[in-house]
Amino acid sequence: MSDPPGPPTETEYALRRRLPRRLPRRRSDIYVNMKTDFKAQLSRCQKLLAPGTGCPEICIHGLGLAINRAINIALQLEATGGGSLRLAANTSTVELADVAEPEGDSDEPMARTRNNSAIHIRVCRVAPE
Repeated sequence: MSDPPGPPTETEYALRRRLPRRLPRRRSDIYVNMKTDFKAQLSRCQKLLAPGTGCPEICIHGLGLAINRAINIALQLEATGGGSLRLAANTSTVELADVAEPEGDSDEPMARTRNNSAIHIRVCRVAPE
């Protein structure tokens, strides 16, 4: 005798997180993430703000978990700037899209959107008084 068929198996889905829409990519835009070393991101910001590099201001962008790191980088820059840097922070909400793609070919992919917090910190050089 053959065994009775079991319950139908659910289709396996692979979740793909799509990248958010980005602001225009300029030389002075720094997108902070949690994968790159903190010191490397900080030194990149310091190089861009160094006198003679032609970059009077930079904009540090952080999304989700990287918000704290973006704030820490900006505060480190301000502390080592000797009063010659000014910070201006703006927060926003970014809509992200996730797509669940089925392992098989028979099912349609499922999409969902979610919101995530973001911060944009403008760091600019000011003339010392």
